[in-house]
Amino acid sequence: MKKRAFLIHGWEGYPEEGWRPWLKNELKSSGFEVFVPAMPDTDNPKMDEWINHLTEIVGRPTPNDFFVGHSLGCITILRYLETLKENEKIGGAVLVAGFGHDLDYSGYNGELSSFFKTPVSWEKIKKHCRQFVTIMSDDDPYVPLEHGDIFKEKLGAKLVVEHHMKHFSGDDGIDVLPSAKEAVLLISKS
Repeated sequence: MKKRAFLIHGWEGYPEEGWRPWLKNELKSSGFEVFVPAMPDTDNPKMDEWINHLTEIVGRPTPNDFFVGHSLGCITILRYLETLKENEKIGGAVLVAGFGHDLDYSGYNGELSSFFKTPVSWEKIKKHCRQFVTIMSDDDPYVPLEHGDIFKEKLGAKLVVEHHMKHFSGDDGIDVLPSAKEAVLLISKS
């Protein structure tokens, strides 16, 4: 069965933004079937809409499925994993600038709070995914490094800290992300 990769953008993001087009091409060259869905209402995201959309895109999840999320895309992937049936598993997830609880920075007004109405079920998530890698930046203005430590502690994620990559967005000038490609290739081989 062919390996599939799902690249999930974040809040106010879109499929062609930043490093996603580059990663899509790199993974296709490595033999993956790659999906980069446009998530619904990215200016005003709602958890249920995002999870339902992702569920529809994925169809039946398998251990040959690998997910890469950016920012809000990460908690979307984690919340999606919470919805899987007992015997459903994916191969791995790469979480770029992700967060496991609501954000807290100047100018943020709780726009993403629908994703955090209930506590994250870390144990349930781990039952549906074999491996996690989290990639964080040491100067992200929105998502502090502590979120990477949370993923490391709660999910057993391998933590990769990049220097001076801000929030890993196209607005930050990040249009390639080799660490994400390396992470997908690593977890898809084991």
